[in-house]
Amino acid sequence: MADTNTDTHLHWDEQRATLALWAIAGLGPRTLDAVRAFAGGALSRLAAVPVRDWVADVPVPATVRQRLAAVASLDALASRTEEACAQSGLQVAFAGSPPYPSRLVGLEDAPPLLFYLGHPGPPRRRLAMVGSRHPDQGFLPFARTFARKVAEAGVGVVSGAAEGVDRACHWGALDVGAETWAFLGSALDALDPAQARLLPHFLERGGVYFSELPPGVRASTTTFPRRNRLISGASDAVLVMRAGEGSGALYTAEAAQAQGRPVFALPGDVWQPAAAGCNALLADGRARACTSAESICAVVGVHPVRAVPAGRDAGWWEALSAEARGAYGLLDRAPRSFDEVLAASPLSPAALTSALVELELSGLVVQHPGKRYEKV
Repeated sequence: MADTNTDTHLHWDEQRATLALWAIAGLGPRTLDAVRAFAGGALSRLAAVPVRDWVADVPVPATVRQRLAAVASLDALASRTEEACAQSGLQVAFAGSPPYPSRLVGLEDAPPLLFYLGHPGPPRRRLAMVGSRHPDQGFLPFARTFARKVAEAGVGVVSGAAEGVDRACHWGALDVGAETWAFLGSALDALDPAQARLLPHFLERGGVYFSELPPGVRASTTTFPRRNRLISGASDAVLVMRAGEGSGALYTAEAAQAQGRPVFALPGDVWQPAAAGCNALLADGRARACTSAESICAVVGVHPVRAVPAGRDAGWWEALSAEARGAYGLLDRAPRSFDEVLAASPLSPAALTSALVELELSGLVVQHPGKRYEKV
């Protein structure tokens, strides 16, 4: 039998080594993978010896090597990063842990960890809603109302907290106390004034701020495009609400296509420059048209009657019956037939049917035609 205490200690050491290396500027997911391979599959092995003993041979760019050479040990760097997080109230979600967006796990170039503020809620369908910072006059109230309808249906609203459409969509979700996620292009202790003003409303009404950037990193022209892959990757689909030519929202659409996420766009008047990007996505076949909140909810597999209640507390899992919890564990993100689930379950057909109905009513499972069930 494995020594549980030893396994836990090794896991903790691996996380701290990951945190330390992630704090080195210029060291991204692919470079981190190369460093892990150099260390024989475990970064904690590097943490056990001084950096000077291995920095000359580690496969990283010269600039990263110089920054590493200035560090005495990974343990010391991890401690400094943890202290910086504690000072700003930041928490760390490692890939595979409950607070880490599950849709990001396994994606190419996904960060090994995220810093966050807030309380990520239960599993649910999520829609990225993005758009221009400066849409045409009168569009922002429409965007807010549209997002509110999506949130009322139990769909999580994901965006970037940028001025304009992004922020209007967040507010739509916040209006009804629903969960909304914002992926920032800066560290969470280096917010711009508008994001800092929005943060208390997020934390009070069910929102979460995420960033892959360690404490102290300010936004730049490179960090914003990078974070767009997280907005799309954490979502089940992407809706471009309004985008002119060259809008940053189009980068999110491109990331979604690369990740295999469905892309939708709201069509706009052909004479309206603020809608030119959306219309181009539709004309080129890179996006499908969306004309209502109800239609986009159907796309991500949410029925308003079966929606996850907004603002549900952290005891949602304990509130389920033992049978429902067991059935949930047998499902995944690809639809499975009732017979497939039954074959893997100790429950009788009647008990399994009851458990699946409970999961549907809780918004945790979607039933497709032919009695096929999918975890949200």
